[in-house]
Amino acid sequence: MKSNKILKDLIKFNTIKDKENEGIINYIESYLLKLNFKTEYKGKYLIMSIGKNAKMGFLGHTDTVEYIEGWNSNPFELTQIDNKLYGLGACDMKGGIAAFLQAISEINLKELNDGMKLYFTYDEEIGFSGIYDIINSNEKFPEVMVFGEPTNNEVLIGSKGLLEYELKFKGIKAHSSNPAKGKSANMNAVKFIMELDKFYNEEIKKYKDNVYEIPYTTMNVGTIYGGSAKNSVSANCEVSIDFRIANKKHIREIKEEIEILSRKYECEINLIEEIEPYIDKTDLVDTVKTANFITEASFMKAKTRIILGAGPITAHEVNEYITEESYLKLIEQYKEIIKKVYYKSNKKGDKI
Repeated sequence: MKSNKILKDLIKFNTIKDKENEGIINYIESYLLKLNFKTEYKGKYLIMSIGKNAKMGFLGHTDTVEYIEGWNSNPFELTQIDNKLYGLGACDMKGGIAAFLQAISEINLKELNDGMKLYFTYDEEIGFSGIYDIINSNEKFPEVMVFGEPTNNEVLIGSKGLLEYELKFKGIKAHSSNPAKGKSANMNAVKFIMELDKFYNEEIKKYKDNVYEIPYTTMNVGTIYGGSAKNSVSANCEVSIDFRIANKKHIREIKEEIEILSRKYECEINLIEEIEPYIDKTDLVDTVKTANFITEASFMKAKTRIILGAGPITAHEVNEYITEESYLKLIEQYKEIIKKVYYKSNKKGDKI
């Protein structure tokens, strides 16, 4: 039975909003230096490498979401109950990081034909600052990249895209007893949303692509904040909307519609995020499975991007956990990918 020591050590670091970022980066660097990796960059994010001409890389984010009341154990202590490994980040995604560190330690690195790179990012849960920093440094990523996000041991090679907006509506404040003297920002926001929803259902949602679990572009109105008092016409209203994109052309179509509606309803639009959907071709897997959620894989360029992590998927939940069975299976899956990439030993039907 393999040890869970790496995962146990990683869970101890409180990396909510990167609080103990320096500590976890130091731990990972020290671990990899003992395996003869060298430090290529160390700051809030970490890049480690071994050999030259890196053919493959692993990437993991070290931060976690905040925890809320209701945990039955210490979130910062790996607790095993039967087959379940509890801890904040055990699933998302310290389990993935621990598994690929363990897998690498069990591979004879001297036998690799080419080099390998490992990336450890920060601020994935809030703003993706870590992956943006690496991309903006003009980093050249290996042709095969593996991301340890939780997938319950399913291999995913694609992801939906994302359009995310913040909308600001301006009105004129007046007493509710004489609303004609004002102009309601709230009502403009409601009309905007209703028209956008009509456009979405008639023009966007009808397109289906069964390669995705939810086989169409989705629309969600996340937040609405408007008005200052129940007896006043609202002077301001702010709305957040996101679309999970199943077809690249939907990005252009939705952006055009929002531009039209923004002029009609006196709305200031702020495009927060625009990410295209992708599906990579690879001979490493037989079936094509994709993610509905956004990962750091969506931000970077590589020939093959594989999303693969432990399960069950309990990310962002109270009493977050993975099973020991899934964790041990993941280590073996990572080792198998390394062998296929470097040793080119995969035969017909020999897939992950």
